[in-house]
Amino acid sequence: MIVEMRTYKLKPGVRPQFLEIFRTRSMPAHAEIGMKISGLFLSVDDPDTFFFMRGFPDIASREPMKAEFYEGELWKGELENVMMPMIEKYDVVVV
Repeated sequence: MIVEMRTYKLKPGVRPQFLEIFRTRSMPAHAEIGMKISGLFLSVDDPDTFFFMRGFPDIASREPMKAEFYEGELWKGELENVMMPMIEKYDVVVV
């Protein structure tokens, strides 16, 4: 399994709203494609930061699965315009 360790720094005060959308809309869409989201962790030091892990079966499946999500109707037609403006920055480490 290949895992992305993802850190999101959100704009001040939007973490509850972002996480609601993430949990109810984004996570189910990831699961439909076969990407597993796990380990959703909230920073206790920074109310605008959270961490999660996104898993892929193998390295060869990572890019096609990401493309399926980010080029899909849900992301392009809805989530991108709502979620991206809430993000200040994000970092990804692949392990």
